[in-house]
Amino acid sequence: MGPTSDTGPRRLGFRLALGASAALGAGTAGAWSYAQSGAGSGDLARDLAVGWAYAGAGLVAWWRRPGNRTGPLMVAEGVTWFIGNLQGTSVPALFAVGAWWEGLNLAVLVHLVLTFPDGRITGARTRGLIHATYATVAVGGLLRALTYDPARAPDATYLDCRDCGPNALLIDSATGLFEPVDLAYRGLALVISALTVTAVVHRWRRASLARRRALLPVWVAIAVALVFVLWDVVLLAAPGIDGLGEDLVLLLSDLAQCAVPLAFLAGLLRMRLQHAEVGGLVIEVGADPTPARMREVLARVLGDSSLRLGLWQQGHGVPGRYVDEDGGPVRADGARATRVDSARGTPLAVLDHDPALAEDPELLAAVGAALRLGLENAWLRTEAREAGTRLVRAADDERRRLERDLHDGAQARIVFALMALRRVGKGVADHPDAKVRGAVAEVEQSLRLALEELRGLAHGIHPAVLTREGLAPALAELALQAELPVVVAAEPGRYDPVVETTAYFTVCETLANAAKHARARAVSVSARRQGGTLVVETVDDGVGGADTSRGSGLSGLADRIAAVDGVLSVHSPAGGGTRVRAELPCA
Repeated sequence: MGPTSDTGPRRLGFRLALGASAALGAGTAGAWSYAQSGAGSGDLARDLAVGWAYAGAGLVAWWRRPGNRTGPLMVAEGVTWFIGNLQGTSVPALFAVGAWWEGLNLAVLVHLVLTFPDGRITGARTRGLIHATYATVAVGGLLRALTYDPARAPDATYLDCRDCGPNALLIDSATGLFEPVDLAYRGLALVISALTVTAVVHRWRRASLARRRALLPVWVAIAVALVFVLWDVVLLAAPGIDGLGEDLVLLLSDLAQCAVPLAFLAGLLRMRLQHAEVGGLVIEVGADPTPARMREVLARVLGDSSLRLGLWQQGHGVPGRYVDEDGGPVRADGARATRVDSARGTPLAVLDHDPALAEDPELLAAVGAALRLGLENAWLRTEAREAGTRLVRAADDERRRLERDLHDGAQARIVFALMALRRVGKGVADHPDAKVRGAVAEVEQSLRLALEELRGLAHGIHPAVLTREGLAPALAELALQAELPVVVAAEPGRYDPVVETTAYFTVCETLANAAKHARARAVSVSARRQGGTLVVETVDDGVGGADTSRGSGLSGLADRIAAVDGVLSVHSPAGGGTRVRAELPCA
């Protein structure tokens, strides 16, 4: 059997617990060592605040985004923050560790800055700079520790180490080399800082708007680190600076460094919100999105105003290609392109975006999935509407065919039979048997009734006047046959047969409801063109209270009208009559 489903969460929980324990242990040891150097409670509080701020923010980032390496790096920064404090002890081995690895937290910070927000090393130059930074701390720090005698250079560290040490790594004969080694070590740190800033500027210039917002915490970290390095330079250039000025600068430095991990955490969580925002993309673009609307929403979510959306277009005998909202071609290859295929693997769309967005493949994958869902939903809705329109059109064609068959078939035969029967009636007019004359008259009456019923049936299936003359005459004839007074105001003109039939039977249904249910005394009917829409309204003075959701004939009308991309609205307050409005596209 494979691992249980909670293996991942358990492993993550173990790692978080290990990271928290390391931060707690390092902070405790660092505070104890710092106190040995004579640090006051305020100094200890500020120092713990900075280190544990990095560790705490890193643990939260690690928990919220376990696949991102930024969280572990922030925890590592919090743990290594306290290593330099070991120089405050009188234990030679601990002092040596603190002197050697005092700059390790700055190396971790460079690593964090150069890989934020993904935590991954990209590019040979970035990898080389990070490796050089760690090598500087490992080799340069060791050389510095081999020559460092705290009794001779008590101001060489941020601690007051006049009584610290001794240094287990010290080579007595090399103490004279400490100043040039220390100067070279700090000078190399300045070079690395300058290279780091240059790399970040290069990333910034290449980045999209969204990526630039994500990189803002990096600038905060750089600013604080530069202030810290420059302060070291000032102390070297003017070692006599002390007192309130030095304390104030150190306080501001610690407070600023506390803000750095919070800025990193805020950046990561903001990116998580950006990922979560993708989930509402399908809803935001609407049920029937246009290419322009989809491109607008995608550009905002990705923070790339230059983004282009290309939809797959393929005609009969024409090679397929991606085109934008204006019909222009969109390339589907290169670092700028992210293809989105359908669930069946066929081409669907392509995003032409800022190449820097490729640094966040999770975001692009989420956007691609949301775009696929939105486009396929729109395609399915379009197919459903077209299928509904085809069904309505087929039903109307069948209505007209039945009306023609009845008119040209059964009605014609009955009329012919009536004409023949009239000739028979004339022949038996003088017949002495009254029963024969009565039987002929009775059959003629029955044929007349059958003919009227058949004509009424044919009219109900599809009125011939609607086919011959159009909607306005058909509504006028319908008003004459209604059970209550009806006033018709219909503009002349012809429309698509499906539109005319839908409008006609909408009025039929509303007149029937007005007579049977609304107890109306009069009804007015209007039909007019408004731009590319045929608007048909029926207003009665009945009791109101009509509701399309109660399964009445109005709900069927709503479905029929929706099948031809129309809209039905009903306003029917209790006691206030009913207004039924149908809007049918007729362009």
